[in-house]
Amino acid sequence: MKVQDVMTSNVKTCRPETNLAAAATIMWDGDCGVIPVVNDEGKVVGMITDRDIAIASATRGRLASDIPVSEVITGQVYSCALDEDIKSAFKTMRHEKVRRLPVVNDDGLLQGILCMNDVALRAEEARGKHVPEISYEDVMSTMKAICDHRPRAASAVA
Repeated sequence: MKVQDVMTSNVKTCRPETNLAAAATIMWDGDCGVIPVVNDEGKVVGMITDRDIAIASATRGRLASDIPVSEVITGQVYSCALDEDIKSAFKTMRHEKVRRLPVVNDDGLLQGILCMNDVALRAEEARGKHVPEISYEDVMSTMKAICDHRPRAASAVA
């Protein structure tokens, strides 16, 4: 099964100069917890989550409407291709500990997003000789790897 068979293609986006309040509104209206951040050419330059917005709003001492998305995103983007095998995308999700991957074409332009929600809804139980294209085991092993916390950098103690 290919990524394009599972992904969400109608993806809401924002731009680096969009403020956090507007990004939160896009998420609310689109019923999603993440949106890709795209540049003028439509290439993904980052991802912003509802968690990113909440933490930035709570810790920066400024209104969400005064904080641009560009201040919050890391710029490190892991993605997958339309014709990539779904199991390869799982491998990226497990390794990079991400629940969502923007789907890009050969020019790096956004085509959709692959979310663990999409994957979980397509998963099936293996029964006898029936081997599903996306198994419960695939989903659980990917979620387990994503949820396994990375060690935090040690704090300097005086």
